[in-house]
Amino acid sequence: MDMDTSVERPARSRLPLLILAILTSVVAAASLLALGNSQPPSDSSPEAGFARDMAVHHAQAVEMSFIMRDASPDEPLRVLTYDIIVTQTAQRGIFMGWLQQWGLNQSGERPAMAWMAGHGHGATASASATMPGMAGEEELKRLREATGEEQEILFLQLMTRHHEGGVQMSQALLKLSDRDEVASMAGHIVNAQAGEIKLMTDMLRQRGAQPLPSILK
Repeated sequence: MDMDTSVERPARSRLPLLILAILTSVVAAASLLALGNSQPPSDSSPEAGFARDMAVHHAQAVEMSFIMRDASPDEPLRVLTYDIIVTQTAQRGIFMGWLQQWGLNQSGERPAMAWMAGHGHGATASASATMPGMAGEEELKRLREATGEEQEILFLQLMTRHHEGGVQMSQALLKLSDRDEVASMAGHIVNAQAGEIKLMTDMLRQRGAQPLPSILK
């Protein structure tokens, strides 16, 4: 993975101030809402599992976005990758902050996605094989090695499926938890990633391509 963690702002980006305002509001709201919950979630709770697994899920989205950002000259696509990098990096920080606040380890002893058992996914030891929408190692290799429009199409297809997985995980959390700050974040992820799925579907259509078969039911 490219260890360069700098985020180079695309020319004429519409995002910087908007993203900063949104993320500041999310962090502030999450902090205030957390104060209203007297009992922290347990290590085996849906909230802890969601925070841990979504942090891993977001990490791959950021990785793929860096690959595309560094390779594509297409400004709208670079703006999208910038949005994903900034937003999901900040959200990962929030997830890790929750775990620290709840007195829990950053990783748990339960298998990945165990919290979602009975909601479309079982519990296995392989996060990449279990978390919905995650790209496999071979797909990531193809993304790194592709060039030009072929790489752009593959990125958009993989990221669309990846976002669908994030939506699926967030919708499951909303059925399992009413903890304010976690449910608020899950709802935000559903809405934001659904909007980006539509955007990426349009981008694929512009390139004469279609998304991969949807994993959403």
